[in-house]
Amino acid sequence: MNSSTADIEKDLFISNKVDHFGGHDYYKIDDLLDEEHKMARDAVRDWVKKEVSPIIEGYAQAAKCPVHLFKGLANVGAFGPTIPSEYGGGGMDEISYGLIMQELERGDSGIRSMASVQGSLVMYPIYKFGSEEQRRKYLPGLGSGDLIGCFGLTEPDHGSNPSGMLTKMVEDGDDVILNGSKMWITNSPLADIAVVWAKDEKGIIKGIIVEKGMPGFSAPEIKGKWSLRASITGELVFENVRVPKANILPNIQGLKGPLSCLSKARYGIAWGAIGAALDCYDSALRYSIEREQFGRPIGGFQLTQKKLAEMITEITKAQLLAWRLGTLANKGEASPAQISMAKRNNVNMAIEIAREARQIHGGMGITSEYSIMRHIMNLESVITYEGTHDIHLLITGMDITGINAFQ
Repeated sequence: MNSSTADIEKDLFISNKVDHFGGHDYYKIDDLLDEEHKMARDAVRDWVKKEVSPIIEGYAQAAKCPVHLFKGLANVGAFGPTIPSEYGGGGMDEISYGLIMQELERGDSGIRSMASVQGSLVMYPIYKFGSEEQRRKYLPGLGSGDLIGCFGLTEPDHGSNPSGMLTKMVEDGDDVILNGSKMWITNSPLADIAVVWAKDEKGIIKGIIVEKGMPGFSAPEIKGKWSLRASITGELVFENVRVPKANILPNIQGLKGPLSCLSKARYGIAWGAIGAALDCYDSALRYSIEREQFGRPIGGFQLTQKKLAEMITEITKAQLLAWRLGTLANKGEASPAQISMAKRNNVNMAIEIAREARQIHGGMGITSEYSIMRHIMNLESVITYEGTHDIHLLITGMDITGINAFQ
């Protein structure tokens, strides 16, 4: 889509909605943040208010991806925030990364997904496991938004069990021949490159960069989603795709590669879900003060206050959990199990708060005048992707008992 077409489409979805969000920090967690953290957060918050909030309901209703936002996401440093700046990233720390994801998901989980995939699942493995030539070739374009990437791990019959993947690569001279398919891939119909995980002839899982236009490679869109409607999702299909061996990520093999990428993305989701919860709480609080029944604001009734008080309590607990996880991540000490706990807790928290917020809004809560129902639908996907709610529980269970319940 060229820029003029994107601008015309964007104009069709602009509403008169004003985003009044100002943040909620009941335990003064801002006192624990550096100025760099707050600057990164505030820059993205301002961008979301200006560029996302006025259009997102229209795009979600139409089930269209606001493709023009990719460049905006790049401009606010949302692609690869922790990747060194020399490779096109933001050169920031893990807390800044988390806060950026929080502000994006307050706007919409789909917008955060666009950034999460680009940074954590495409740029991160190329930086971490790629050759210097691969880094120089792909990362600057991904960081600037000139290239769009996607991540191919999940298959139609292998979601929670990625080790059972059927996608295979077979050596043929200086190339490999790739066959198989991937499912539920964010950004795939738009992507210029895909970081794909496949088994070689020995059954060893390896990552390989597949470029759009390689014969036999297609990425059909998945239609009919009731969730993440402003995010484009598709398949990856490989039919005898010839890919140079030079595109194989040389510094990783086995499931450790894709799982470490998922940990990076899950960390961002643990922060991002707080943003969705904050948006729902903010809307419910405002509505409870403005909406009158029986001659007084509904915020004056005990049951409404109970809902609001429990909301801000759970949000505050999630904020503290994410902040502590961020301090551990900055020291390289955040374990995959700790990240799983935060992802599971915070997404579950967000979806429960969204449901309570919908009740406070009454019937208005199901309309696009408010963001509540869109968040609820989005979070139904977020609670499943990057490891389902139950799988993350078993990860914690295995970590504390030492017994693997997956086998």
